[in-house]
Amino acid sequence: MSTQSSRRSFLGHAAAGFSTLALARLAQAQPTTEPPPRAAQIEHAVTEPVSVEVNARPIPNFEPRDRSRVRFGQLQYRSGLVLTSPYRGFGGLSGIRLDAKGERFLALSDQGGWFTGSIRYSGGKMIGLDDVEASPMLNSEGRPITEKRFWYDTESLARDGNVVYVGLERVNQILRFDFAKGGTRARGEVLPTPPALRKLPSNKGLEAMVVVPKGQPLAGTLVAFSERGLDADGNLVAFLIGGPSPGQFSVRRTEKFDISDAVLLPSGELLILERKFSWFTGINIRIRSIPLKSIAPGALVDGPALFAADLGHEVDNMEGIDAHVTPEGETVLTMVSDDNFSMLQRTLLLQFTLME
Repeated sequence: MSTQSSRRSFLGHAAAGFSTLALARLAQAQPTTEPPPRAAQIEHAVTEPVSVEVNARPIPNFEPRDRSRVRFGQLQYRSGLVLTSPYRGFGGLSGIRLDAKGERFLALSDQGGWFTGSIRYSGGKMIGLDDVEASPMLNSEGRPITEKRFWYDTESLARDGNVVYVGLERVNQILRFDFAKGGTRARGEVLPTPPALRKLPSNKGLEAMVVVPKGQPLAGTLVAFSERGLDADGNLVAFLIGGPSPGQFSVRRTEKFDISDAVLLPSGELLILERKFSWFTGINIRIRSIPLKSIAPGALVDGPALFAADLGHEVDNMEGIDAHVTPEGETVLTMVSDDNFSMLQRTLLLQFTLME
């Protein structure tokens, strides 16, 4: 089969996969008198700590139609991997946080599980994952959070040193974990949140979070974004939790994009990863830049797009983003996709250099 035919076949399968995803989410959004069976919701939940074998296939070109192209908006492609595993619970990755070197990672699946490990590099390019371990996310009693009805849709992840925050989209709650007390075996405590946050749509709620560090405007604030919770003007609702100025603000929604994750750069630039699905074009990905200094209670914030991609590129359901700075001073963005545990979708790990 020719390269073009193979690519067309992939695009068709990917579009079919996202069509299936859209149908599933549409069905979930409809009012029902009887909730879906709990067993189906946590089918791929991690039940106990376990070492996981993860295989990695390199993605040499981000745009197969033009293999010489490496620049995409303000991003330059570095490397990418297609990740697969014989472990049934591997997948559904909806958030990732890296160490300062971009090597050790903490990721979560949307089935209430942690994944930790290391990215292996060669010549600055990712070539595989090492020492991957899966663990169930624990509640305050030390039991898997999935034992509580609807407490499984873990979609957002923020980290402040040893303190880790996880947002549960289905119930719109935030858990706080102190990793100094056992790492991924730490117990999660429910964080007090604004009443308006808990009223977000159950399947379009908490999707992205960042913690503002010392030295930045709003230092000490947990900034939480909804996927598609809309204000009266149709813009995306977000919250400032704790810090000097708690409150609610909005992110201007354009072209029907929804928020899937965010990362705060040392420069004070907040990058928001967004996506949208269309029956005609499939999945579209975008990264927008918003100055942190523009965020305040009651504000409507906006910013330019730095990057855009669609199924003509090597993308899937991109749900996680993080950043690190290399010894050479380059800012590297890492993105991960949620395969929805579907045979028609892929778990991708992509890295780009943010260019001036």
